[in-house]
Amino acid sequence: MKLTNQNKENKAEQAFVFNHSEKGNLFKTFGFQKSEQDSGSSESQITLFTYRIKHLTEHLSVKKKDHAAKLGLLKLVGKRKRLLAYLKKEDLSRYRDIITNLGLRK
Repeated sequence: MKLTNQNKENKAEQAFVFNHSEKGNLFKTFGFQKSEQDSGSSESQITLFTYRIKHLTEHLSVKKKDHAAKLGLLKLVGKRKRLLAYLKKEDLSRYRDIITNLGLRK
């Protein structure tokens, strides 16, 4: 009788790995990259958080009892909310641009 996890192949496929080239493509897709090395601007961070939130939401729709992932999701939503509040306070036009391009508000 084997007690180890038999789905190691599936776990390797489901692991969330995000390398630098994928981040660059994500930033280029949404057009928020100010320069080639830009990954720290508010728009870039919000874009990255939104992508990770969507990924975790899909994961939690399958794995409903994954409480660690749920906690991580709630933390990411809070971080994105704070960044959006900061961006709204500092520059309203940039805030409106990112909201419409990412489709965050209805």
